[in-house]
Amino acid sequence: MKIDLLNQIRETNPVVLNISNFVTVQDVANGINAIGASPIMSEEINETDEMVGISNAVALNLGAFSKPQVAHILAMGKTANAQHKPLVIDPVAVGAISYRKQVALDLMKQFQVDVIRGNAGEIAALADIAWDAKGIDAGSGNQDVVEVAKAAAKKHHCVVILSGETDVITDGEHVARVFNGTPLFQLHVGSGDMLSSIVGAFCAVSDGDYFEAAQTACLVFASIGQIVAEQLNEERPGTFAARLMDELHLATVADIEKIAQFD
Repeated sequence: MKIDLLNQIRETNPVVLNISNFVTVQDVANGINAIGASPIMSEEINETDEMVGISNAVALNLGAFSKPQVAHILAMGKTANAQHKPLVIDPVAVGAISYRKQVALDLMKQFQVDVIRGNAGEIAALADIAWDAKGIDAGSGNQDVVEVAKAAAKKHHCVVILSGETDVITDGEHVARVFNGTPLFQLHVGSGDMLSSIVGAFCAVSDGDYFEAAQTACLVFASIGQIVAEQLNEERPGTFAARLMDELHLATVADIEKIAQFD
């Protein structure tokens, strides 16, 4: 993996444009900023063209939306395609709520996503594979998660990140797995949303290789979370969240290379 993409982010400070949900917007903005990119958020459809124009990547989060926001997400996705900006989508809870799944599928019929980042329940839903999703959590299922991710990637013609204890990244043919991480991510609601937008930052510096960008973003984020967790003696989600921001800013390529576990 090209872990030195982290240095490129810090050297070039790419702008990542986000439609985030109100639950995690501050975590997302601070996470992007801490790792070395530049966050910008939008809630106004009339600024879409200019916002996409000044950005280097676009990340769309479906965590909490209304009908006007769906129109905004659609406009943002179409404009990102038209301006050839990498586009990441986070289909929150589409495995648990049928309306959310239908909205996500309708949107992705109207613009081409470059990377989808979700948990097993969300990715299975987008692949039309049976899975017992639980709210925003992955839930449980009997299917091979690698095959689930590959099916979703082939169906939507993009790179898929299936996040979990082991992250699976695939373009439908090639597969990478990241074994780093910590259960503390599950105790911090903003972690997944943060990763989705950080994937956008890596896409912005990847010269169009979104599979490389996605697998490297997962490795960097998971390794940094693991570094923080190993500094704590107990499960302290509040402390973890604060130190995660610190380490996103401080961790070096060498730090990550020391503990990186992937295939």
